Amino acid sequence: MDGTGTTGTDGSTWPHDPEAPASPTTPAARTAPRTTPVAPDAAWPHDPEAPAPLGDGERGYDAAAVERFAPEPDKRPGRTAFQRDRARILHSSALRRLAGKTQVVTPGTRSHTWDASPRTRLTHSLECAQIGRELGAALGCDPDLVEAACLSHDMGHPPFGHNGEQALNEFAADCGGFEGNAQSLRLLTRIEPKRFAPDARTGEPVSVGLNLTRAALDAATKYPWTRGGSPADPSSAKFGVYEDDLPVFEWVRRGVPAGRVCFEAQVMDWSDDVAYSVHDFEDGLHAGHIDTGRLLSAAERESVWSVAIGRYVSADTSPDELSEALDRLVDAPWWPHHYDGSAVAQARLKDATSQLIGRFALAAERATRRAYGDGPLTRYGAELVVPRATRHECAVLKAVADRYVMRRAEQEELRADQRVVLAELAEALTARAPEGLEPQFRALFEAAPDDRARKRVVVDQIASLTDASARTLHARLPRR
Repeated sequence: MDGTGTTGTDGSTWPHDPEAPASPTTPAARTAPRTTPVAPDAAWPHDPEAPAPLGDGERGYDAAAVERFAPEPDKRPGRTAFQRDRARILHSSALRRLAGKTQVVTPGTRSHTWDASPRTRLTHSLECAQIGRELGAALGCDPDLVEAACLSHDMGHPPFGHNGEQALNEFAADCGGFEGNAQSLRLLTRIEPKRFAPDARTGEPVSVGLNLTRAALDAATKYPWTRGGSPADPSSAKFGVYEDDLPVFEWVRRGVPAGRVCFEAQVMDWSDDVAYSVHDFEDGLHAGHIDTGRLLSAAERESVWSVAIGRYVSADTSPDELSEALDRLVDAPWWPHHYDGSAVAQARLKDATSQLIGRFALAAERATRRAYGDGPLTRYGAELVVPRATRHECAVLKAVADRYVMRRAEQEELRADQRVVLAELAEALTARAPEGLEPQFRALFEAAPDDRARKRVVVDQIASLTDASARTLHARLPRR
Protein backbone atom coordinates (compact mmCIF):
# COMPACT_ATOMS: atom_id res chain seq x y z
CA MET A 1 0.00 0.00 0.00
CA ASP A 2 0.98 3.63 -0.30
CA GLY A 3 0.24 5.31 3.02
CA THR A 4 -3.10 3.99 4.19
CA GLY A 5 -3.90 1.41 6.83
CA THR A 6 -6.15 0.86 9.85
CA THR A 7 -9.44 2.75 9.43
CA GLY A 8 -10.03 5.80 11.65
CA THR A 9 -13.13 7.89 12.16
CA ASP A 10 -13.24 8.97 8.52
CA GLY A 11 -11.38 6.11 6.91
CA SER A 12 -7.95 7.36 7.96
CA THR A 13 -5.36 4.76 8.89
CA TRP A 14 -2.59 3.90 11.32
CA PRO A 15 -0.09 1.09 11.67
CA HIS A 16 -1.43 0.03 15.07
CA ASP A 17 -4.23 1.01 17.39
CA PRO A 18 -3.14 2.88 20.55
CA GLU A 19 -6.14 1.42 22.37
CA ALA A 20 -5.79 -2.17 21.16
CA PRO A 21 -5.99 -4.99 23.76
CA ALA A 22 -2.92 -7.10 24.40
CA SER A 23 -3.99 -9.81 21.94
CA PRO A 24 -2.64 -8.85 18.51
CA THR A 25 -5.41 -10.82 16.80
CA THR A 26 -8.38 -8.98 18.33
CA PRO A 27 -9.40 -5.66 16.74
CA ALA A 28 -9.63 -2.87 19.26
CA ALA A 29 -12.88 -1.24 20.22
CA ARG A 30 -12.17 2.44 20.64
CA THR A 31 -14.09 3.34 23.75
CA ALA A 32 -11.92 6.01 25.38
CA PRO A 33 -13.18 9.59 25.06
CA ARG A 34 -11.59 11.37 22.13
CA THR A 35 -10.53 14.35 24.23
CA THR A 36 -8.58 12.38 26.83
CA PRO A 37 -5.30 10.44 26.69
CA VAL A 38 -5.62 6.72 26.00
CA ALA A 39 -5.54 4.20 28.82
CA PRO A 40 -2.10 3.26 30.17
CA ASP A 41 -2.61 -0.44 29.40
CA ALA A 42 -2.73 0.01 25.61
CA ALA A 43 -0.93 -2.59 23.53
CA TRP A 44 2.30 -1.90 21.65
CA PRO A 45 4.48 -3.77 19.19
CA HIS A 46 7.25 -3.60 21.80
CA ASP A 47 7.40 -3.64 25.58
CA PRO A 48 6.56 -0.16 26.91
CA GLU A 49 7.90 -1.17 30.32
CA ALA A 50 11.40 -1.65 28.95
CA PRO A 51 12.91 1.86 29.04
CA ALA A 52 15.31 2.74 26.26
CA PRO A 53 18.73 3.98 27.35
CA LEU A 54 18.92 7.75 27.37
CA GLY A 55 21.85 9.64 25.87
CA ASP A 56 23.60 12.50 27.61
CA GLY A 57 21.53 14.96 25.58
CA GLU A 58 18.25 13.39 26.74
CA ARG A 59 18.67 13.70 30.49
CA GLY A 60 15.51 15.09 32.00
CA TYR A 61 13.38 13.14 29.52
CA ASP A 62 12.03 9.68 30.35
CA ALA A 63 11.74 6.65 28.07
CA ALA A 64 8.19 7.60 27.08
CA ALA A 65 9.40 11.00 25.81
CA VAL A 66 11.89 9.44 23.38
CA GLU A 67 9.57 6.66 22.20
CA ARG A 68 8.51 6.58 18.55
CA PHE A 69 5.09 5.55 17.27
CA ALA A 70 6.73 2.78 15.25
CA PRO A 71 9.87 1.36 16.91
CA GLU A 72 13.01 1.49 14.81
CA PRO A 73 16.73 1.05 15.39
CA ASP A 74 19.18 3.93 15.22
CA LYS A 75 21.35 3.75 12.11
CA ARG A 76 24.25 5.53 13.79
CA PRO A 77 24.70 4.93 17.51
CA GLY A 78 25.79 7.93 19.55
CA ARG A 79 23.12 10.35 18.38
CA THR A 80 20.33 11.31 20.75
CA ALA A 81 16.73 10.68 19.80
CA PHE A 82 16.15 14.42 19.51
CA GLN A 83 19.15 14.90 17.23
CA ARG A 84 17.54 12.32 14.95
CA ASP A 85 14.24 14.22 15.09
CA ARG A 86 15.90 17.49 14.15
CA ALA A 87 17.80 15.85 11.28
CA ARG A 88 14.64 14.28 9.87
CA ILE A 89 12.88 17.62 9.83
CA LEU A 90 15.85 19.41 8.25
CA HIS A 91 16.01 16.84 5.44
CA SER A 92 12.26 16.76 4.79
CA SER A 93 10.70 17.99 1.57
CA ALA A 94 7.98 19.70 3.62
CA LEU A 95 10.56 22.00 5.20
CA ARG A 96 12.08 22.81 1.82
CA ARG A 97 8.67 23.71 0.44
CA LEU A 98 8.35 26.46 3.04
CA ALA A 99 10.88 28.42 0.96
CA GLY A 100 8.08 28.94 -1.57
CA LYS A 101 5.32 29.86 0.89
CA THR A 102 4.28 33.35 1.93
CA GLN A 103 5.38 34.85 5.21
CA VAL A 104 4.27 38.44 4.53
CA VAL A 105 5.07 39.04 0.85
CA THR A 106 4.83 36.42 -1.90
CA PRO A 107 8.22 34.74 -2.51
CA GLY A 108 9.90 35.72 -5.78
CA THR A 109 8.10 39.03 -6.19
CA ARG A 110 9.95 42.27 -6.77
CA SER A 111 8.80 45.86 -6.44
CA HIS A 112 10.22 49.32 -5.91
CA THR A 113 9.98 48.75 -2.15
CA TRP A 114 10.43 45.07 -1.27
CA ASP A 115 13.80 43.57 -2.13
CA ALA A 116 14.09 40.40 -4.22
CA SER A 117 14.55 38.12 -1.20
CA PRO A 118 11.72 38.65 1.26
CA ARG A 119 11.34 36.45 4.29
CA THR A 120 9.48 33.22 3.59
CA ARG A 121 7.95 30.58 5.85
CA LEU A 122 11.31 28.81 5.70
CA THR A 123 13.47 31.74 6.76
CA HIS A 124 10.95 32.55 9.49
CA SER A 125 11.15 28.95 10.73
CA LEU A 126 14.95 29.06 10.76
CA GLU A 127 14.92 32.33 12.71
CA CYS A 128 12.32 30.97 15.13
CA ALA A 129 14.52 27.87 15.59
CA GLN A 130 17.59 29.94 16.46
CA ILE A 131 15.67 31.88 19.10
CA GLY A 132 13.96 28.79 20.49
CA ARG A 133 17.12 26.69 20.66
CA GLU A 134 18.96 29.28 22.75
CA LEU A 135 16.02 30.16 25.00
CA GLY A 136 15.19 26.49 25.52
CA ALA A 137 18.79 25.61 26.35
CA ALA A 138 18.98 28.48 28.86
CA LEU A 139 15.95 27.03 30.63
CA GLY A 140 17.21 23.43 30.66
CA CYS A 141 15.30 22.00 27.69
CA ASP A 142 17.03 19.75 25.19
CA PRO A 143 18.08 22.30 22.51
CA ASP A 144 17.65 19.83 19.62
CA LEU A 145 14.12 19.09 20.78
CA VAL A 146 13.10 22.75 20.91
CA GLU A 147 14.79 23.47 17.59
CA ALA A 148 12.95 20.54 15.98
CA ALA A 149 9.64 21.93 17.24
CA CYS A 150 10.44 25.41 15.92
CA LEU A 151 11.51 24.10 12.52
CA SER A 152 8.34 22.04 12.12
CA HIS A 153 5.73 24.34 13.66
CA ASP A 154 4.72 25.92 10.31
CA MET A 155 5.14 22.88 8.06
CA GLY A 156 1.40 22.48 7.62
CA HIS A 157 0.81 26.00 6.35
CA PRO A 158 -0.71 26.06 2.85
CA PRO A 159 0.22 28.36 -0.04
CA PHE A 160 -0.45 32.07 0.58
CA GLY A 161 0.00 31.82 4.36
CA HIS A 162 -2.93 32.57 6.66
CA ASN A 163 -4.94 33.76 3.67
CA GLY A 164 -4.64 30.31 2.11
CA GLU A 165 -5.54 28.80 5.46
CA GLN A 166 -8.81 30.75 5.43
CA ALA A 167 -9.65 29.62 1.88
CA LEU A 168 -8.97 25.95 2.64
CA ASN A 169 -10.94 26.13 5.87
CA GLU A 170 -13.97 27.27 3.90
CA PHE A 171 -13.55 24.48 1.34
CA ALA A 172 -13.04 21.84 4.05
CA ALA A 173 -15.93 23.01 6.26
CA ASP A 174 -17.82 19.72 5.83
CA CYS A 175 -14.84 17.42 6.40
CA GLY A 176 -13.38 18.89 9.59
CA GLY A 177 -12.10 22.28 8.42
CA PHE A 178 -8.52 23.32 7.90
CA GLU A 179 -6.03 24.64 10.45
CA GLY A 180 -2.30 25.01 9.76
CA ASN A 181 -1.27 23.62 13.13
CA ALA A 182 -3.47 20.54 12.77
CA GLN A 183 -2.08 20.10 9.26
CA SER A 184 1.46 20.19 10.68
CA LEU A 185 0.69 17.25 12.96
CA ARG A 186 -0.91 15.40 10.05
CA LEU A 187 2.12 16.04 7.88
CA LEU A 188 4.64 14.98 10.53
CA THR A 189 2.79 11.76 11.39
CA ARG A 190 1.26 10.72 8.08
CA ILE A 191 1.88 12.69 4.87
CA GLU A 192 5.65 13.30 4.75
CA PRO A 193 7.06 9.97 3.45
CA LYS A 194 9.93 8.76 5.62
CA ARG A 195 8.91 5.67 7.60
CA PHE A 196 6.39 2.87 7.01
CA ALA A 197 5.21 0.29 9.52
CA PRO A 198 2.94 -2.78 9.28
CA ASP A 199 -0.75 -2.19 9.82
CA ALA A 200 -1.82 -4.15 12.92
CA ARG A 201 -4.92 -5.50 11.17
CA THR A 202 -3.79 -6.09 7.60
CA GLY A 203 -0.02 -6.36 7.88
CA GLU A 204 0.32 -3.95 4.97
CA PRO A 205 2.94 -1.17 5.22
CA VAL A 206 1.44 2.24 6.07
CA SER A 207 3.03 5.64 6.48
CA VAL A 208 3.89 6.99 9.92
CA GLY A 209 5.37 10.17 8.46
CA LEU A 210 8.70 11.20 9.97
CA ASN A 211 8.07 8.91 12.95
CA LEU A 212 9.32 11.51 15.43
CA THR A 213 9.54 10.95 19.16
CA ARG A 214 6.56 11.58 21.39
CA ALA A 215 8.30 14.62 22.94
CA ALA A 216 9.05 16.15 19.52
CA LEU A 217 5.47 15.81 18.33
CA ASP A 218 4.18 17.19 21.61
CA ALA A 219 6.61 20.12 21.45
CA ALA A 220 5.36 20.97 17.95
CA THR A 221 1.72 21.06 19.13
CA LYS A 222 0.65 24.58 20.12
CA TYR A 223 -3.02 23.71 20.47
CA PRO A 224 -3.47 20.19 21.89
CA TRP A 225 -7.18 19.84 21.25
CA THR A 226 -9.65 19.22 18.42
CA ARG A 227 -11.73 21.90 16.69
CA GLY A 228 -13.81 23.77 19.25
CA GLY A 229 -11.98 22.10 22.12
CA SER A 230 -9.92 25.01 23.46
CA PRO A 231 -10.13 24.88 27.28
CA ALA A 232 -9.90 28.67 27.54
CA ASP A 233 -12.09 29.65 24.58
CA PRO A 234 -14.32 27.04 22.88
CA SER A 235 -15.08 29.58 20.13
CA SER A 236 -11.41 29.79 19.15
CA ALA A 237 -10.62 28.80 15.57
CA LYS A 238 -7.25 27.42 16.66
CA PHE A 239 -6.83 23.68 17.12
CA GLY A 240 -4.06 21.14 16.70
CA VAL A 241 -5.59 17.88 15.48
CA TYR A 242 -8.22 16.69 13.02
CA GLU A 243 -10.65 13.99 14.13
CA ASP A 244 -9.10 11.40 11.82
CA ASP A 245 -5.63 11.99 13.32
CA LEU A 246 -6.77 11.30 16.89
CA PRO A 247 -5.09 7.86 17.20
CA VAL A 248 -1.56 9.25 16.96
CA PHE A 249 -2.54 12.41 18.86
CA GLU A 250 -3.81 10.31 21.76
CA TRP A 251 -0.54 8.38 21.69
CA VAL A 252 1.41 11.65 21.82
CA ARG A 253 -0.71 12.94 24.70
CA ARG A 254 -0.79 9.72 26.72
CA GLY A 255 -0.69 10.41 30.43
CA VAL A 256 -0.70 14.22 30.28
CA PRO A 257 -3.45 16.64 31.36
CA ALA A 258 -5.97 17.33 28.59
CA GLY A 259 -5.46 20.72 26.99
CA ARG A 260 -2.17 21.48 28.74
CA VAL A 261 0.71 22.63 26.53
CA CYS A 262 4.14 21.15 27.25
CA PHE A 263 6.97 23.47 28.28
CA GLU A 264 8.95 23.01 25.04
CA ALA A 265 5.88 23.93 22.98
CA GLN A 266 5.49 27.08 25.08
CA VAL A 267 9.12 28.00 24.37
CA MET A 268 8.49 27.36 20.66
CA ASP A 269 5.32 29.45 20.71
CA TRP A 270 6.99 32.45 22.35
CA SER A 271 9.99 32.14 20.00
CA ASP A 272 7.53 32.21 17.08
CA ASP A 273 5.89 35.36 18.45
CA VAL A 274 9.25 37.03 18.97
CA ALA A 275 10.56 36.10 15.52
CA TYR A 276 7.61 37.24 13.46
CA SER A 277 6.82 40.38 15.48
CA VAL A 278 10.37 41.67 15.28
CA HIS A 279 11.09 40.61 11.71
CA ASP A 280 7.79 41.82 10.25
CA PHE A 281 8.54 45.20 11.87
CA GLU A 282 12.07 45.13 10.42
CA ASP A 283 10.85 44.21 6.95
CA GLY A 284 8.19 46.92 7.07
CA LEU A 285 10.82 49.55 7.83
CA HIS A 286 13.16 48.22 5.16
CA ALA A 287 10.36 48.30 2.58
CA GLY A 288 9.41 51.87 3.46
CA HIS A 289 5.92 50.98 4.67
CA ILE A 290 6.58 51.84 8.33
CA ASP A 291 7.67 55.31 9.41
CA THR A 292 8.46 55.22 13.11
CA GLY A 293 8.06 58.98 13.28
CA ARG A 294 4.32 58.55 12.71
CA LEU A 295 4.10 56.51 15.91
CA LEU A 296 4.57 59.72 17.91
CA SER A 297 1.16 60.94 16.71
CA ALA A 298 -1.81 60.26 19.01
CA ALA A 299 -4.09 59.66 16.02
CA GLU A 300 -1.70 57.13 14.47
CA ARG A 301 -1.37 55.35 17.76
CA GLU A 302 -5.13 55.05 18.04
CA SER A 303 -5.22 53.37 14.63
CA VAL A 304 -2.59 50.88 15.79
CA TRP A 305 -4.41 50.14 19.06
CA SER A 306 -7.62 49.46 17.12
CA VAL A 307 -5.72 46.67 15.34
CA ALA A 308 -4.01 45.35 18.47
CA ILE A 309 -6.90 45.17 20.95
CA GLY A 310 -8.86 41.98 20.54
CA ARG A 311 -6.38 40.54 18.04
CA TYR A 312 -2.94 40.69 19.63
CA VAL A 313 -3.96 41.54 23.20
CA SER A 314 -7.14 40.80 25.13
CA ALA A 315 -10.21 42.93 24.46
CA ASP A 316 -10.06 44.47 27.95
CA THR A 317 -6.51 45.82 27.50
CA SER A 318 -6.21 49.54 28.09
CA PRO A 319 -4.78 51.68 25.25
CA ASP A 320 -2.69 53.39 27.94
CA GLU A 321 -0.87 50.11 28.59
CA LEU A 322 -0.03 49.80 24.91
CA SER A 323 1.14 53.42 24.77
CA GLU A 324 3.42 52.77 27.71
CA ALA A 325 4.78 49.67 25.99
CA LEU A 326 5.54 51.61 22.81
CA ASP A 327 7.08 54.46 24.81
CA ARG A 328 9.49 52.01 26.47
CA LEU A 329 10.65 50.85 23.06
CA VAL A 330 10.86 54.33 21.55
CA ASP A 331 12.95 55.53 24.52
CA ALA A 332 15.52 52.73 24.08
CA PRO A 333 18.89 53.97 22.70
CA TRP A 334 18.80 51.52 19.80
CA TRP A 335 15.25 52.32 18.59
CA PRO A 336 15.24 53.10 14.81
CA HIS A 337 13.92 56.67 14.78
CA HIS A 338 14.87 57.11 11.11
CA TYR A 339 15.56 54.74 8.25
CA ASP A 340 16.84 55.74 4.81
CA GLY A 341 18.11 52.40 3.47
CA SER A 342 21.79 53.32 3.69
CA ALA A 343 24.32 50.75 4.87
CA VAL A 344 24.62 52.53 8.20
CA ALA A 345 20.84 52.58 8.61
CA GLN A 346 20.64 48.89 7.71
CA ALA A 347 23.25 48.04 10.33
CA ARG A 348 21.42 50.10 12.95
CA LEU A 349 18.16 48.39 12.08
CA LYS A 350 19.80 44.97 12.41
CA ASP A 351 21.10 46.00 15.83
CA ALA A 352 17.58 47.08 16.83
CA THR A 353 16.30 43.69 15.67
CA SER A 354 18.90 41.89 17.81
CA GLN A 355 18.14 44.11 20.79
CA LEU A 356 14.41 43.39 20.54
CA ILE A 357 14.89 39.64 20.26
CA GLY A 358 17.26 39.64 23.22
CA ARG A 359 14.91 41.83 25.24
CA PHE A 360 11.90 39.58 24.70
CA ALA A 361 13.73 36.28 25.17
CA LEU A 362 15.65 37.40 28.26
CA ALA A 363 12.50 38.77 29.91
CA ALA A 364 10.85 35.34 29.57
CA GLU A 365 13.97 33.52 30.76
CA ARG A 366 14.37 35.68 33.87
CA ALA A 367 10.68 35.61 34.82
CA THR A 368 10.53 31.82 34.40
CA ARG A 369 13.67 31.34 36.47
CA ARG A 370 12.26 33.52 39.22
CA ALA A 371 9.19 31.31 39.32
CA TYR A 372 10.85 27.88 39.03
CA GLY A 373 14.46 28.20 40.11
CA ASP A 374 17.71 27.22 38.42
CA GLY A 375 17.15 23.54 37.58
CA PRO A 376 16.34 22.12 34.14
CA LEU A 377 12.74 22.79 33.10
CA THR A 378 11.19 20.22 30.77
CA ARG A 379 7.89 18.74 29.54
CA TYR A 380 5.24 19.30 32.23
CA GLY A 381 7.50 20.45 35.04
CA ALA A 382 6.99 24.19 34.48
CA GLU A 383 5.13 26.90 32.62
CA LEU A 384 6.89 29.57 30.59
CA VAL A 385 6.41 32.95 32.26
CA VAL A 386 6.34 35.98 29.97
CA PRO A 387 5.78 39.29 31.78
CA ARG A 388 2.63 41.16 30.80
CA ALA A 389 4.67 44.25 29.87
CA THR A 390 6.84 42.17 27.53
CA ARG A 391 3.80 40.62 25.84
CA HIS A 392 2.45 44.12 25.27
CA GLU A 393 5.70 45.30 23.69
CA CYS A 394 5.67 42.30 21.37
CA ALA A 395 2.00 42.88 20.54
CA VAL A 396 2.67 46.52 19.67
CA LEU A 397 5.23 45.46 17.04
CA LYS A 398 2.75 42.95 15.58
CA ALA A 399 0.04 45.59 15.38
CA VAL A 400 2.35 48.17 13.78
CA ALA A 401 3.30 45.70 11.02
CA ASP A 402 -0.32 44.66 10.60
CA ARG A 403 -1.56 48.25 10.38
CA TYR A 404 1.04 49.58 7.92
CA VAL A 405 2.08 46.50 5.95
CA MET A 406 -0.60 43.81 5.84
CA ARG A 407 -3.56 46.21 5.59
CA ARG A 408 -2.37 48.14 2.58
CA ALA A 409 -4.95 48.27 -0.22
CA GLU A 410 -2.78 46.37 -2.71
CA GLN A 411 -2.29 43.58 -0.18
CA GLU A 412 -6.05 43.27 0.30
CA GLU A 413 -6.49 42.96 -3.48
CA LEU A 414 -3.76 40.33 -3.68
CA ARG A 415 -5.28 38.29 -0.85
CA ALA A 416 -8.68 38.32 -2.54
CA ASP A 417 -7.12 36.99 -5.73
CA GLN A 418 -5.25 34.28 -3.80
CA ARG A 419 -8.48 33.05 -2.21
CA VAL A 420 -10.08 32.80 -5.65
CA VAL A 421 -7.10 30.79 -6.93
CA LEU A 422 -7.37 28.25 -4.12
CA ALA A 423 -11.17 28.00 -4.29
CA GLU A 424 -11.09 27.37 -8.05
CA LEU A 425 -8.17 24.98 -7.68
CA ALA A 426 -10.06 22.97 -5.07
CA GLU A 427 -13.10 22.79 -7.34
CA ALA A 428 -11.03 21.71 -10.35
CA LEU A 429 -9.08 19.05 -8.45
CA THR A 430 -12.25 17.65 -6.95
CA ALA A 431 -13.83 17.38 -10.40
CA ARG A 432 -10.77 15.69 -11.90
CA ALA A 433 -9.73 13.48 -8.98
CA PRO A 434 -8.06 11.14 -8.83
CA GLU A 435 -6.39 11.80 -12.21
CA GLY A 436 -5.50 15.41 -11.41
CA LEU A 437 -3.76 14.54 -8.14
CA GLU A 438 -0.09 13.79 -7.58
CA PRO A 439 0.69 10.05 -7.36
CA GLN A 440 0.93 10.02 -3.55
CA PHE A 441 -2.45 11.69 -3.13
CA ARG A 442 -4.03 9.82 -6.03
CA ALA A 443 -3.43 6.53 -4.27
CA LEU A 444 -4.84 7.88 -1.02
CA PHE A 445 -7.90 9.22 -2.83
CA GLU A 446 -8.56 5.84 -4.45
CA ALA A 447 -8.24 4.08 -1.07
CA ALA A 448 -10.47 6.54 0.80
CA PRO A 449 -13.75 4.97 1.99
CA ASP A 450 -16.11 7.92 1.56
CA ASP A 451 -16.54 11.45 0.21
CA ARG A 452 -15.42 13.05 3.46
CA ALA A 453 -12.10 11.19 3.39
CA ARG A 454 -11.65 11.88 -0.32
CA LYS A 455 -12.18 15.60 0.23
CA ARG A 456 -9.53 15.57 2.95
CA VAL A 457 -7.07 14.10 0.44
CA VAL A 458 -7.77 16.98 -1.95
CA VAL A 459 -7.12 19.40 0.92
CA ASP A 460 -3.83 17.63 1.70
CA GLN A 461 -2.77 17.93 -1.95
CA ILE A 462 -3.48 21.68 -2.07
CA ALA A 463 -1.85 22.34 1.31
CA SER A 464 1.37 20.73 0.06
CA LEU A 465 1.72 23.24 -2.79
CA THR A 466 3.92 26.33 -2.78
CA ASP A 467 2.57 29.72 -3.83
CA ALA A 468 4.07 29.33 -7.29
CA SER A 469 3.02 25.71 -7.82
CA ALA A 470 -0.55 26.55 -6.73
CA ARG A 471 -0.77 29.26 -9.38
CA THR A 472 0.83 27.01 -12.02
CA LEU A 473 -1.56 24.16 -11.31
CA HIS A 474 -4.50 26.57 -11.23
CA ALA A 475 -3.56 27.88 -14.68
CA ARG A 476 -3.14 24.37 -16.09
CA LEU A 477 -6.33 22.71 -14.87
CA PRO A 478 -9.53 23.36 -16.82
CA ARG A 479 -12.32 24.91 -14.75
CA ARG A 480 -16.04 25.11 -15.27
